[in-house]
Amino acid sequence: MPLPRSLFSSEAPADHDLTVTAGAWPAELSGELVLSAPHPDTLTGAHPFFGEGMTYRLSLAPGRHGAPADALAWRQRRIDSPSARLRAARPDVFRATMVGVQSPFGHTNAANTAPLPWGDRLFTTWDVGRPVEVDPLSLAYLGDVGHRSQWQSFEIGPQPLLPLVMSTAHPVIDPDRNVLWTVNTSWGALHVARWDGEGAVEQWPVTGATIPQSVHTITQTREGLLVADCAFKVEPQTLAGGARTEPTNPSGPLYLIRKADLDATPPGQEVPCQVFEVAPENNHYYATYDDTDGVTVLFEHTENADLAMTQQPGDLDALGRPCDPALRGLYGFPMSPDRTTLVVFDPDRGEVVHRAEQRRPELLWTRQLNAMDWSAEGRERPTLHHTVHQGFRPEAITQEMLHLYRDRVDRTLLPSEETAPVIASTSLPDLELTAHHELAIDDFPTSPIFVPRDPGADPSRSRHAGTDPGGHDGFVVVPIVNDAGFRVEVYDAADVGAGPIATASKPGMTVSFVLHSAWMPKVGPAPDVARNRFSDELERIGELPDDLADVARQVARDLDEGVPLDA
Repeated sequence: MPLPRSLFSSEAPADHDLTVTAGAWPAELSGELVLSAPHPDTLTGAHPFFGEGMTYRLSLAPGRHGAPADALAWRQRRIDSPSARLRAARPDVFRATMVGVQSPFGHTNAANTAPLPWGDRLFTTWDVGRPVEVDPLSLAYLGDVGHRSQWQSFEIGPQPLLPLVMSTAHPVIDPDRNVLWTVNTSWGALHVARWDGEGAVEQWPVTGATIPQSVHTITQTREGLLVADCAFKVEPQTLAGGARTEPTNPSGPLYLIRKADLDATPPGQEVPCQVFEVAPENNHYYATYDDTDGVTVLFEHTENADLAMTQQPGDLDALGRPCDPALRGLYGFPMSPDRTTLVVFDPDRGEVVHRAEQRRPELLWTRQLNAMDWSAEGRERPTLHHTVHQGFRPEAITQEMLHLYRDRVDRTLLPSEETAPVIASTSLPDLELTAHHELAIDDFPTSPIFVPRDPGADPSRSRHAGTDPGGHDGFVVVPIVNDAGFRVEVYDAADVGAGPIATASKPGMTVSFVLHSAWMPKVGPAPDVARNRFSDELERIGELPDDLADVARQVARDLDEGVPLDA
């Protein structure tokens, strides 16, 4: 059983102090690793992606935030949002479905997927909810982005207080305009949203742009925004517990929207776009910010994976074995080797002018997530892209999936048994695999981060940039889940193949399922700015029964007065 059973453990999270257990912790390593995750005690629902959000933070320099001088502070907190507080007060009225957790109050905003630093502020995100701000130091909930009236809600059921907002887990911060760009879809119609950090959320419908499945990512260049259809398919019958009848779409549209058109168009009015077709399916993609010679996008394809299919009682795995109940709810891992492409689009001609591809069936399977230099300079001209791959995992593929994808899966490429996880480095723009390191078969590496060397040392660069930006000069930090204990490994970004240069852990500490991560150069209390308040969103409270309305009013008072969730 190579996949850790502690992935879906309901053990309560706790603060810890990690110590170095192997190698020498680099003195130049600085800042904070931030992780988003569903809270373990809510991982028993229809899908782990729908558990209530929480935030973990690891200080990468010892002696911070109350840790001893030789230890690294691991701190955590549940996001005490209106959703979490209402559910804690009345758990009996909340119900898990294949599109999240529903209740008479509306649809919970899990905010459990990706941390998004913005200067000294920290946000957490989800695909079907507004971004949520938390305090970087205390990790306390501060507010949802924008009043609900500024978003298009997807009201498939009563939502008097908690709207279902179809957004994306990966908004982007524009380094030139200092705004947040994201999306908001309504019955498939695409809208681009912009927020300046304090004012109203502004939106523009995109002419003729339809999202057939979902949006997980938005990416940007200096002049444009790119939004692609992503491979998370929810068929109507699955909302009532029915089975999937179609695989994810093998290709989908990519929309390029020019920032100049958005700047010149009043919010609410349509903006034009260009349309390209992208294949195979994908969820994560990243544009190079410099678009002088064309729009360059790195696609991490999720070929023949199915994130919307989960293991259920009675399922058999790829080798015909009964699926372990400990993994119930696990999403479908890839049935094809990882494929990465670098595509250059020519907006003037409306054509694809260049494409590089990486596919290593003998080595790279089940890409988890990546680490890259997110500084403005690093996104201008990226040099190395670091990825974590889980290996081929037959116990995370069901026979139902294999049957559904039978016409698309090349079974001759399937290994005869599970393969080990790999940490890999790929050069840009040629997509050459420059280095890799193999982990133990029972490891589950999670979302890595890139930490630049000497961030902020050059005053002419942005404060997140190191002295030599791009992804090659610094460190790759990888949190690793294992039933024997959680650990954090550090690699030299220029030589990942040499293995970890340091490891930190604590005996007996385990961490369950986590999602995306981010790096912050430092953390402190959130700045004092105007924020949206739940108490300003009670205009439809009269739609609730009296007992639930009373609960909502109390939650609003507690949030306004700063009363802790567990008080």
